[in-house]
Amino acid sequence: MRSHYRVAIIGGGVVGASVAYHLAKLGWTDVALFEREVLTAGSSWHAAGGFHALNADPNIAALQSYTIDLLSEIERESGQNVGMHMSGGISIAAAPDRWEWLQANYRIMQTMGIDDVHLIGPAEIKERCPVIETAGLYGGMYSEREGHIDPSGVVHAYARSAKLRGADILEHNRVLELRQNPDRTWTVVTESGTVTAEHVVNAGGLWAKQVGRMVGIDLPVTPMEHHYLVTESIPEIAQLGFELPHIVDLEGFTYMRQEQKGMLLGIYERNFKHWNMEGAPWDYGIELIQEDVERISDELSLGFERYPCLQNAGIKRWVNGAFTFAPDGNPLVGPVRGVANYWVACGVMAGFLQGGGVGKSLAEWMVHGEPEADVFGMDIARFGDFASNREYIRQTTGQFYSRRFVMSYPNEQLPAGRVLKTAPAYDAMTAAGARWGNNWGLELPLYFAEPGFVETPTLRRSNADPFLAAEAQAVRSAAGLLDTSAFSRYRVSGPGAEAWLDRVMACRLPKPGRAKLAPMLSETGRLKGDLTLLNWGDGSWWIMGSYYLREWHMRWFEAHGAADVTVEDISDDITGFELAGPASRKILQKLTHQDVSSAGLPFMGCGTLDVGLIRAKVARLSITGELGYEINCRAFEHATLRRILLEAGVEFGLKEIGYAAVNALRLEKSFGIWSREFTQGYTPAMTGLDRFIAFDKGDFIGRDKALAEKNAGGATRVLVTLEVDATDADATGYEPIWNDGTLVGHVTSGGFGYTLGTSIALALVDRAIATAGTELTVHIVGQERRARIIANAPYDPSGALMRS
Repeated sequence: MRSHYRVAIIGGGVVGASVAYHLAKLGWTDVALFEREVLTAGSSWHAAGGFHALNADPNIAALQSYTIDLLSEIERESGQNVGMHMSGGISIAAAPDRWEWLQANYRIMQTMGIDDVHLIGPAEIKERCPVIETAGLYGGMYSEREGHIDPSGVVHAYARSAKLRGADILEHNRVLELRQNPDRTWTVVTESGTVTAEHVVNAGGLWAKQVGRMVGIDLPVTPMEHHYLVTESIPEIAQLGFELPHIVDLEGFTYMRQEQKGMLLGIYERNFKHWNMEGAPWDYGIELIQEDVERISDELSLGFERYPCLQNAGIKRWVNGAFTFAPDGNPLVGPVRGVANYWVACGVMAGFLQGGGVGKSLAEWMVHGEPEADVFGMDIARFGDFASNREYIRQTTGQFYSRRFVMSYPNEQLPAGRVLKTAPAYDAMTAAGARWGNNWGLELPLYFAEPGFVETPTLRRSNADPFLAAEAQAVRSAAGLLDTSAFSRYRVSGPGAEAWLDRVMACRLPKPGRAKLAPMLSETGRLKGDLTLLNWGDGSWWIMGSYYLREWHMRWFEAHGAADVTVEDISDDITGFELAGPASRKILQKLTHQDVSSAGLPFMGCGTLDVGLIRAKVARLSITGELGYEINCRAFEHATLRRILLEAGVEFGLKEIGYAAVNALRLEKSFGIWSREFTQGYTPAMTGLDRFIAFDKGDFIGRDKALAEKNAGGATRVLVTLEVDATDADATGYEPIWNDGTLVGHVTSGGFGYTLGTSIALALVDRAIATAGTELTVHIVGQERRARIIANAPYDPSGALMRS
């Protein structure tokens, strides 16, 4: 053990070993991995070792595909056998909705370039897995690159490869204490002595919570129990001349693979159970938890029905081991805001499937400043402090675990961790019929419905559509009122505020009393935000964006901060409403003595207005494509602002609206949103945000890379608007787009345009075919539909209405 390392990795499971390997591969060879006992002595040693293609997040599915490819590479490099069994795998569907879902996911795999996946019927399922009962099956999705590995072999292959490249692997050496030094390095106190490290990585697995608390961080992770059984030799399997595929029975809550001449059956029981919620004891080693067969009896019965040969099989061993889960089941990866040079790589419950992608992404982040892929789905910054609450963790991890194989629908709202944060007018909006969604712990109105209405979860258009259509029509013909509590707001102040904003934002700064759309870029020229920048004219500035990106954006602001600038997150103190529609000016004018005409408050103008008794900050902006005003007030004025606006709007037909209708309205204007049209995986030229960039204003973060793309002729794929010949379902995102059988792009988001009376989708397509009138096809819920590129902003293309 040396006295100084560039990186100290805490945890010798598959994730810690993968991080060490990837750092060394990228040239950071001065790395030490500290393991309190021996490699794998946590969750890794007892993992079932299966790997498969499916993930709800396509970006994470792509990283899973990377991991599968990597396994053979590290086996060759290390000389360590990883026990690879590329047996293939099948996700089976025993319900019509599930079969539709698999068909849709098959097409998403094509979008990602994963071409070893195809759909098969019950007969082929039986042919590939003779021991399965296919009664009631509709079909399955077969992947050639699925199977299982030897967990211990994989961990040692990562570690040996890292060691061959210069890393130190230090077993039997628990980290006892972490102290940060004034120069931001770390003093790492271990059982065998003290070292200094420039960076620390928490890959603690079952002990990640304790390793976080060493530096004052309470991570939203907790261990949960997970069962599988391994049988004795089964004659029906022993006599086969091939290996059974890995089977995921989505309606049976089980997964199955062959284990020697027997079977391994794993269960995601609906009756979940947490284990040592504060983390495993430090002296917990290569141990198991006593099995609880009664608790898993319902799922076991389904498994024994699906594989009748189990009914006469002897059980060789039970495994009930703990795995660490985050609230949404995805890993926690990345730098921790407010703790310099402290990184996390934990909560990776599918370590052997995702460990390679996690290690790759974190290593790239540390070495290059950002990962190659868009990894927001596993970024630690997707959670805020609220997610570290023990009860929140208990509810959400339990919900995820029990629903691991349960069918989820795009319009479905789940109950765990709710109701947590509410706008002050929440009760009044609820009484008015609001149906609620959830955004980073905050309740936000999706739509307003009549008493007793219950929305049916579906992959197709919702039975709530009539309410959405009425809300959209109100905005187009009269006025709509939208709660904007789900907007983030940051106040920027200090003597260096203007200079700092000019460096961080890619746009030209707005003049006093004006607002601008403000793209924000990373050093590589990729997007870091589609924000709104407001210059209130009194020396203060606001940045506005998406509520769920608060931690993510504040981490970025602080990492690129300046001594003479203060950036405050005021999102919980300032809230408001958007008033939008042709009658919105008349409604607002009733409540203020100030001029809100186009002369007094022009489009993209902002200022302080008296709105009734409220001194409000008002910006003339529109996310609906109509004349609109964003009216910001203090939180304790929110309910009053709602009341007076509704009262003033009665004679003009003002109607409360939710975000579901807004989504339809913005699609008709070809307005993109973050996480759909705009992500950190895209560039400004791809998304059209380059038109808001002031390349000639001087230096700003990301300018050189964005300018190089512009000078090279732009992006190879660009954002377009599609009109789709849909029936009862619309595109939602990641559906593949075809031109005469050739993949030419994918949908970023879609829905029904109630004003236009047609299905609309926004999509990234090859620039060569990005011309209005081009005929294409797109798969929606697995079915091929005709589509055509149309001019952007099909509703009011000149923008005259919102500028009126």
